[in-house]
Amino acid sequence: MKRSRILLLQLCVILCGFFLPFAGEAQEINMRIIINSDKIQGTNKQVYTALQSSLTEFVNNRRWTDATFAQNERIDATFTLIVNEHTGNQYKTELQVQARRPVYNSNYTTTLLNIQDRQLDFEYVEFSPLDYTENTLENNLTATLVYYIYIILGLDFDSFSAKGGAAFYQQALQIVNLTQSQPGWNGWKAFENNRNRHAVITALTENQSDGFRELWYTYHRKGLDEMAGNADRGRTTLIEALPALEQYRSARPSSVLLQMFADAKLDEIVALYSKANMQEKQSGFKLLSNIYPSYSSKLEALSR
Repeated sequence: MKRSRILLLQLCVILCGFFLPFAGEAQEINMRIIINSDKIQGTNKQVYTALQSSLTEFVNNRRWTDATFAQNERIDATFTLIVNEHTGNQYKTELQVQARRPVYNSNYTTTLLNIQDRQLDFEYVEFSPLDYTENTLENNLTATLVYYIYIILGLDFDSFSAKGGAAFYQQALQIVNLTQSQPGWNGWKAFENNRNRHAVITALTENQSDGFRELWYTYHRKGLDEMAGNADRGRTTLIEALPALEQYRSARPSSVLLQMFADAKLDEIVALYSKANMQEKQSGFKLLSNIYPSYSSKLEALSR
């Protein structure tokens, strides 16, 4: 998987310090938007169709980087907006964000992000245009979507090169900083929730996350991406990288990144360990049970 302009991107980070969204073709993300309004009764459903169409166009009809993505390299993502309350133009919703990237030389895709954002209230007027401009936030909904787009891009680029996603995390952090002047927007405040948008980007950009991000790169680029050529070598590299997760937990036991990793990777890790020998399985069971004691039933397959 080539990402032919990663070095150019990194140079741009050094020289420019940020990225702007680019209009045009060859989008990086193949985004599916789902609006779930099952909880809302007696409302004209046309507004949800219009919102879904507007959001899909907003995300997919622009480029978010100047990197070259081949068609088979695009990130598949789904934003599921669950409407809990709807009064006039005001919406109280939850947002499920999922993203997967292809594994080199295979038909397999691996999960980058699987997160439930339970705090997304916004205003939307049917058929009103949705837009995003650097340094200007007009709507909590578009600010949140762009924030998660940059989180997804950061995780994707981190999986291809060590700390390769730094510029995208800075974009997400900039959005968080700008929202602090919007007191009515929920989900952005420090200490409001230890898993909200502020907590996620803080965890990804603090110095203590370096070990986690190195693990993320090794797991994907040196582990999963190598498995098509040599399954045993790739799996061994991946397994040998996992103790870094325990080290990170020791330093940051309440970090949201630990839960994010579990939600994205734990099922995959158990499946990968199924091909390992008994000693590796038992070692993995001990390691992961220590990090994730509440997932004992899921990890039980490694103990036998």
